Amino acid sequence: MNEQIKALCCKYDIKFTTARFSILMVLKAATQPMNYEQIKEKMDSAMDKATFYRNIALFEEAGMVHKFEGDDRKWYFELSGKTHAHFICEQCHRIICMDVDFGEVEGEVKSIVLKGICKACQS
Repeated sequence: MNEQIKALCCKYDIKFTTARFSILMVLKAATQPMNYEQIKEKMDSAMDKATFYRNIALFEEAGMVHKFEGDDRKWYFELSGKTHAHFICEQCHRIICMDVDFGEVEGEVKSIVLKGICKACQS
């Protein structure tokens, strides 16, 4: 996976560093968007909050990482890929990625967040 992260940095013209590698390794392995605390918990190396957010801002500016605000007022991050919507359960706060076709939308869609109650909480 080390080579994949290096290639990703190269694709977005971002210098490869240990701190960036740590963040990207966690995001690459993630199956859903993660907040700062979740990412920090999974990282192999220690990193202060300022360094984390400086790197995330760089990734976001380059278009490598996408962020949105969750129902808990925390920022969630994921690697950019196919544009999709997120459903946030207002009871359990679980985030579910939804596959939605944006073919007819004019312009660039960056984030769509839907809120409601998931099926698990309804039963």
